[in-house]
Amino acid sequence: MLETQLRKDFDTGNFKRGASAFKQFLWYFTDVFLFKSRVMPVSSVLVFFLKLFGAKIGKEVRIKPGIHIKYPWKLEVGDYSWLADCYIDNLDKVKVGKNCCISQQAVLITGNHNYKVTGFDLITAPIILEDGAWIGAAAKVCPGVTLHSHSVLTLGSIATKNLMPYTIYQGNPAIKIKERFIKA
Repeated sequence: MLETQLRKDFDTGNFKRGASAFKQFLWYFTDVFLFKSRVMPVSSVLVFFLKLFGAKIGKEVRIKPGIHIKYPWKLEVGDYSWLADCYIDNLDKVKVGKNCCISQQAVLITGNHNYKVTGFDLITAPIILEDGAWIGAAAKVCPGVTLHSHSVLTLGSIATKNLMPYTIYQGNPAIKIKERFIKA
């Protein structure tokens, strides 16, 4: 058995937050007082502040109160998408296509740690939602996962691998349960 080390070996490698300490400080308080607190229920105001902090947001995007976004400057959201009170821990890029939905209490995590080394090194990978993808309530998406066009991750499911287009996934880990057919 490996002997536990008593010193800190944690290594963030080449991780960059992507913004100055001052910008991060300002975002922290903006996030706490306007986003997490649910004081501001107006989507257009929340979108304005996300853009002010560097997020790329398309037209008619709906952002619901209670949402958590770690770094807005690493977020891109396409036209007509909806983001409920979800948790986006975007140490790496999160790209949301057009007409996507991220439901209540969904969690997107772009970072993890390498449990195979004593340094417990940080590992990050982007998350991509292609057009029409839907993440159900309380579902979770792991680092490096792509939800391809119009795929669905159902309520409470966990995506550890890419989801194929027009397919519905369920479970932990999420597996394909059926095709998605969209009526015109």
